[in-house]
Amino acid sequence: MRALVFAGLAVVGLLLGCQSQPKAVWEPLFKAEGEPEGWVVRAWDDVSKPAPAEAHWRVKQGQLTSEGARGTWLMWTREVGDFDLDYEFRLGARGNSGLALRAPLAGDPAFDGMELQMADQRYNPAATPAELAGGIYRALAPLEQVYKAELWNRYEISLRGSRLFVRLNSVPIHDLDLATQTNVVSRHDGSPVLPLKNRPRRGHLGFQELSRDQGRVEIRHARIRLLP
Repeated sequence: MRALVFAGLAVVGLLLGCQSQPKAVWEPLFKAEGEPEGWVVRAWDDVSKPAPAEAHWRVKQGQLTSEGARGTWLMWTREVGDFDLDYEFRLGARGNSGLALRAPLAGDPAFDGMELQMADQRYNPAATPAELAGGIYRALAPLEQVYKAELWNRYEISLRGSRLFVRLNSVPIHDLDLATQTNVVSRHDGSPVLPLKNRPRRGHLGFQELSRDQGRVEIRHARIRLLP
């Protein structure tokens, strides 16, 4: 009888524990118009350094874009680990941007974290597939190139531990275990970078602006679901 009582209490405790876990819900990444709160603007090659004073990122009529000097990152000061992220982006003819994933707030997010590319081939006609939209910068090409030039594109991204899944325009372009990715790539100065399997499992999100001419990135409908 005593064993049954203890078993019953254990079940109740388990149920109460499950109920106490916060439910993961979608929330907007940018909650108000104007300069995003909780985000900082940093230099494109080292996010520990401030961006030029004339560089700004703003949300206008629900769309995020940058103003002033090119060559910046907008970095979220909140550290995240596992999450789902969903947003739409558009680039001009010579647009070049990227999404920082689990990046530290120092160094280059493309190499010290990960960077999911948003780039039109006209920015750099000599770019490799891993340097174009859908690529994990220099490290991994997308399974398929489905970027739509000068139109709205949609990313759906899931990061859970070492598992990365990405859809671009509803097409799966990455479905992999980062722990198996051993390819070593080079920084812009030629020095080697840690393979994806050794990149951080927690860090910061960010959006890059490196476009030329009128190619600046626009972001809309950005939402995130943080996972326990």
